[in-house]
Amino acid sequence: MAAPDLLTRHVERGGRPGDRYVRIVRPREFRRRGPGYVVASEEVLAPDTPAERVADTVRRLLFGARIASEREIHERVGVIKGLAVFASDNISSSAYATEEIMRVLVLAGVGALTLTMPITLVICGVLAIVVASYQQTLRAYPNGGGSYIVASDNLGPFAGLVAAGALMTDYVLTVSVSIAAGDEALTSIFPQLYPYRVALGIGFVLLLMIGNLRGIRESGTIFALPTYAYLVAIFGMLAFGLFRMATGTLPAYSAPPEWRAAHGAEALGILLILRAFASGSVALTGVEAVSNGIPAFRPPEWKNARVVLVLMGASFGLIFLGMSLLAGRLGIVPDPTEEHTVVSILTAALVGDGTPYHYFVQISTALILVLAANTAFADFPRLSSILARDGFMPHQFTYRGDRLAFSTGIFVLSLLAAGLIVAFQGSVTALIPLYTVGVFVAFTLSQSGMVRHWWKLRAWERGWWWRASFNGLGAIATAVVAVVVGVAKFAFGAWMVLVLIPVLIAIMWGIGSHYRRVRDALTLERPDPPLPTIRPRVVVPVNRLDRSALRALALARAIGTDVLAVHVSETHEEGQRMQQRWERWGGPVPLAVVESPFRVLIQPLLAYLDALDEQEPGRTTVVVLPEFVPRHFWENFLHNQAALRLKFRLFFRRNTVVCDVPFHLDEAYGEASEAPG
Repeated sequence: MAAPDLLTRHVERGGRPGDRYVRIVRPREFRRRGPGYVVASEEVLAPDTPAERVADTVRRLLFGARIASEREIHERVGVIKGLAVFASDNISSSAYATEEIMRVLVLAGVGALTLTMPITLVICGVLAIVVASYQQTLRAYPNGGGSYIVASDNLGPFAGLVAAGALMTDYVLTVSVSIAAGDEALTSIFPQLYPYRVALGIGFVLLLMIGNLRGIRESGTIFALPTYAYLVAIFGMLAFGLFRMATGTLPAYSAPPEWRAAHGAEALGILLILRAFASGSVALTGVEAVSNGIPAFRPPEWKNARVVLVLMGASFGLIFLGMSLLAGRLGIVPDPTEEHTVVSILTAALVGDGTPYHYFVQISTALILVLAANTAFADFPRLSSILARDGFMPHQFTYRGDRLAFSTGIFVLSLLAAGLIVAFQGSVTALIPLYTVGVFVAFTLSQSGMVRHWWKLRAWERGWWWRASFNGLGAIATAVVAVVVGVAKFAFGAWMVLVLIPVLIAIMWGIGSHYRRVRDALTLERPDPPLPTIRPRVVVPVNRLDRSALRALALARAIGTDVLAVHVSETHEEGQRMQQRWERWGGPVPLAVVESPFRVLIQPLLAYLDALDEQEPGRTTVVVLPEFVPRHFWENFLHNQAALRLKFRLFFRRNTVVCDVPFHLDEAYGEASEAPG
């Protein structure tokens, strides 16, 4: 039997006597693509009521016009916007990586700050290895080679979940740390904002959430200017500083005596140096983002991603090295109160405190740090959608909103990041110990998976051995850093992440087990099974005999032949009156009266259905609910919504089908027939 074609044919009279023609009308809400195949247009989403029209206007102002799925290719980004979307996290780390190294080293005294530059060089060496290793990943997985995909494909699903749990934890921390660091940059030049840093952080999270709900291309357009403004500001400041250093005109700098007095409480030992290295290793966060986001680039996707990866690594490395070099030459000491950042102190020393360029550097730094969280907003929802597609996350994470953004993932990330900002009072130093542990675990699994990948292709891939060796070097380097970071930061908060990751893995594994059970229970054993024959028992709860009840009874008789009306009465007299009225009506449906002396409706009705089930176990029961719909929304509050509450209770009942029969009150004014009785 063919599906309806949704065409309406009207016979029209022509201009001359006897002339007739057929006018075919298609509904404007659908576009016909073939027999039995229509495409819904945006007309089906048009608001009907004034309240809906207001809500739709607000939605368009905040998030923009809806984008059809077929236009997804036009929403992808090139190298320019891709650098702003996927590289801002890594590049922005240069604003606080040097400072985090110094904050640990200065605990052993100001003299220990001479180790800042050697530690910076080691971290940049690790960064070079990771960037080069991920070049191989982009080539091998041109459709998206994040740690989860690479580890799952080569090391098994459990290794993939470990990588996913580590990355998801790190993405949440990326948002929290980046926004907290942005707050610090702002309060360095506007100290009066310092008491409001938590509220500022939550506001920035909401701003990023709205921007990303507008889509990847739109968020790239919004956030590209601050990213490039930061690069211009920082490279300009560093170039000026290096010029003054080369010409011997560096200004004299002396830290306030109270800053020097606040440090020097610990001895300089290997553990303290490892802690400084672990804090500075935050610089490597964000490298993973490009490989996760390959599908968001324009064709050729993987080549554009490789260009962005190289530009990202080069930009960060140059800023990180220049920052550490100049800070060491000037003898800068970090502010123990966290009100002034090292970037702010360095810029003020070079160009003058409160000068326009000082404000330019600080404002652009604050913006890039806040917008660095955009990388996590681009990758966390995408990773969540992949996990949901594979059955390890709730299917809601695969939903793409009006602007083709993964809305559920964006909402969840915003909620978690805002919670961390409140819990840690927006302190970067308090959040940093939780950071970077997860990302190095993911790095190690990804590079180990690539070694296995090249080994499997050794018979077909020329040069597989040196590719495998390079990824092996990356795996060893990131594994060593992961151990160092975990040990050095364990007592300072990293233990929470090391506990959280296994909990996330267990949750995802449990979700996967649930979906597998559901799939096995619903899968057909044969491709062309016969349709089962179901002879249901049909029950119609009736409060009173009226038009709404008659419509429900008519539908019930169309569903099955075994139809029973059930009335729950509060008193014996009320039950007798209902029986008498039913007998006078003389309808074809029998009535059962259930007296409820405790004036409860739902529980006696459910107990009566249970008693019916005991007589014929396993038989399907269809409950047809008559329900009237008021003319105005506010009129719903004048009624007890018994049908709604009953539907909720019946929804979880075995072998029960609920059929709601709405009766709109404005229909009653057009009906001539009266209810019997």
